[in-house]
Amino acid sequence: MEKQNDIMIRVRDVKKKYKIGQIGGGTLRGDLQSWWARKRGKEDPNTIIGTDQRLIGTTFMALNGVSFDVHRGEAVGIIGSNGAGKSTLLKLLTHVTAPTEGDIDIYGRVASMLEVGTGFHPEMTGRENVYLNGAILGMTRSEIDAKMDEIIEFSEVGDFIDTPVKRYSSGMYVKLAFSVAAHLDSEIMIMDEVLAVGDMKFQQKCLGKMGDEAESGRTILYVSHNMATIRQLCTRCIVLDQGRIIFDGDVDEAIGIYAKGNIMTDAVNDLRELSRDANRGVRAKMLQLEFAGKSSPSYRHDEPMELKVTIHAAQDVPRAGFRVVISSQDQTHIGMADFPQFAALRAGETKDFIFTLRSGVLHSGNYSFFVALYEHDDLGGIAILDDLGRSFTFQIMDDPVGGYPWNKNCGHVRFVDATVRCAE
Repeated sequence: MEKQNDIMIRVRDVKKKYKIGQIGGGTLRGDLQSWWARKRGKEDPNTIIGTDQRLIGTTFMALNGVSFDVHRGEAVGIIGSNGAGKSTLLKLLTHVTAPTEGDIDIYGRVASMLEVGTGFHPEMTGRENVYLNGAILGMTRSEIDAKMDEIIEFSEVGDFIDTPVKRYSSGMYVKLAFSVAAHLDSEIMIMDEVLAVGDMKFQQKCLGKMGDEAESGRTILYVSHNMATIRQLCTRCIVLDQGRIIFDGDVDEAIGIYAKGNIMTDAVNDLRELSRDANRGVRAKMLQLEFAGKSSPSYRHDEPMELKVTIHAAQDVPRAGFRVVISSQDQTHIGMADFPQFAALRAGETKDFIFTLRSGVLHSGNYSFFVALYEHDDLGGIAILDDLGRSFTFQIMDDPVGGYPWNKNCGHVRFVDATVRCAE
C-alpha cells in the first residue's frame, strides 16, 4: 500500500477475537467440571453469579471494527476503561499478536514499551540490552555506539549499566527501557502506561522528551489512565469503549467523554455487568456498591462515608482485603483507605460489608474513587481479585466554619487536628 499524506499508522476495520471460558478455572478438576457441563448443554457450575452464560465457551471481541490514521509528528493519546481494548490495540500495532480481521500498515520503525522491561533479557547487562534492542530495530553497532552515552545519561543508571538487569529495581528497568525507546532511531514510539513506575522527576523528564520528539517529527502513541499526562503530552486523543472507538479528536473533549462514561454517580451501583479484565472477578467478585444511608453521595465535612459492598466468593479467600483510592476532579490521586484482611470468604457465599471512611480531612468539592478487592498470599504479597474500570463520585459540601477562604490553590486536604499555643 502506498504511503500518502505523511501517514505513519493506518488501521482499517481491525477486529481481535479471543476464545474464552475454555480453561483457567484455577484447578484441573474445575476445568473438567466446566467442560463436562458445556458438553451436556448444562450451566457451568464454576461460573460466578451474574456472568453472561452466552459468553462461556464462545468468543470475546477485544477489538471490534477499529479504524484510524496517525500522521507524522502526532502525539496521540489512547484512553478508556479497563477492558476497553487499549493494550490489545498496542499489541497488534507492535506485532506481538495478529488481528483476527482487518489491516494494519506501519510506515517506519517502531520503538515500543508495553510493560516494564519489554524486550530485555534478564541475564544480560543493561549495556548488552541496549545493543539487543538496537539490533531488533535494525540499527548497526556503530549507530548504537553513537547513542550509547546519551542513553546512559538520560536513564540515570550509569553506575549499573554493566550489571545484569535481573538485579534492577522496577524503577531502574523503566528508566533504561524508556531511554532506549526514546533515543534509538525509530519513527514511531508506542508507550503503554509505563511512566507510572518511575519517580515523579523522571516522569516529567520523560514527558518532556516525548514532547520534544513529537515536535521533531516523531510519531507517538501513548496509553495512560493519568489524564494530566494525556493533556500535557497529546495533541489528539482516541477514546475506546468495549473494543470500539467512540471518539477521536480534541484532547479535552475526549477526557470529558471518558470521565462521563467512567464515573458512576448513583447512591446504589450494580457492578455485576461491568466489564473487567479477563483475570478479574474469577475467585471473588463485587456485585454492588452502595453509599449506605444516602439518596445521593453528598457529605458534610465531619460526616463519615459508609460504603456497603456486596461480595460473592466463587472460591475460598482466607485473607481478603479492600482498598479505596480517592482522586480529585482531574484524576490526581490524593489518598487511600486500606482494609487489609477484613474477612475470610468461603466458596459460594455472598455477603455485605460496610467500610467506613472519615471525610473530615477533605475540603469542599467533588471527588471520585476506585475500589479493589484483593487477597494476601502466604508470602505476604498481594493479588488483585476484582477491580473495576469505573470510579464512583461523591461530594463534600461547604464547610460552615469561618476562616481563611478556601480555593483550589489551597490543595485538597484540610489539617483538621491542627492546634496553636503560645510559646513561652
